[in-house]
Amino acid sequence: MGKRPAHHPAPAAPFVPPAGEAPDYIVGEDKAVLGFGSASLFVALIPRAEACEVIRAHHYSGRVVNNSYIHLGVWVGGERLGVLQLGYALNPRRVEHVVSNTGIDEYLELNRMWLSDKAPRNSESRALAYVVRWLRRALPRIRWIQSFADERCGGWGGVYQAANFTYVGSHICDFWLLDGEVYHKVTVTAKRRSGDRGAHLRANISRATRARYRQFRYVFFVKPSARRDLRMSIYPYPKVSQLLAA
Repeated sequence: MGKRPAHHPAPAAPFVPPAGEAPDYIVGEDKAVLGFGSASLFVALIPRAEACEVIRAHHYSGRVVNNSYIHLGVWVGGERLGVLQLGYALNPRRVEHVVSNTGIDEYLELNRMWLSDKAPRNSESRALAYVVRWLRRALPRIRWIQSFADERCGGWGGVYQAANFTYVGSHICDFWLLDGEVYHKVTVTAKRRSGDRGAHLRANISRATRARYRQFRYVFFVKPSARRDLRMSIYPYPKVSQLLAA
């Protein structure tokens, strides 16, 4: 195994869960900051393999993003009921078009998030708030986070709105449907990064069906000063009634 990059978090390790309701940092035996929260809800680092297993089993996509390098579990009432994965953007070269002056270690994309229906209302937004608190101590160079709500799963970003993310607009994205699988358009173009799955799609593209969906982009400024470098326009939050009428 190669050396862990300096901008990656500490490895997942055993920890003592919070006992009280005052949110605080979860610190490991070696003083590494492993999570944040309270007894009723907290987030903490978990092994990549465990996070990927949960995402494959429960996330609507059924797939993990290889760009992820942060894997956090979400515990609600002492039970792990969710997982978040964050890492590089699908197209890292484009992040400068979102927030200028951004280094590879200064942003994150929320690649995957899943919480069980057993989790109480607002658990997603509360978990996101705790992720931000954790980041400020564990990875202090992070300036901003972006994430997308995907129309193909009926989402427009209500969770990000509740978590006070900034809405910077939507775009149309092409997907390919083949044998019950959904493929992002980059699977066709990024031959070296798409592996066997991309090769399978390209070999069977004549049988695939193209679909177009809106993706709604949200940004959260972990460091408020990053807002000055935002290169995209800010819009009012989209509402489901407006989207249905569009």
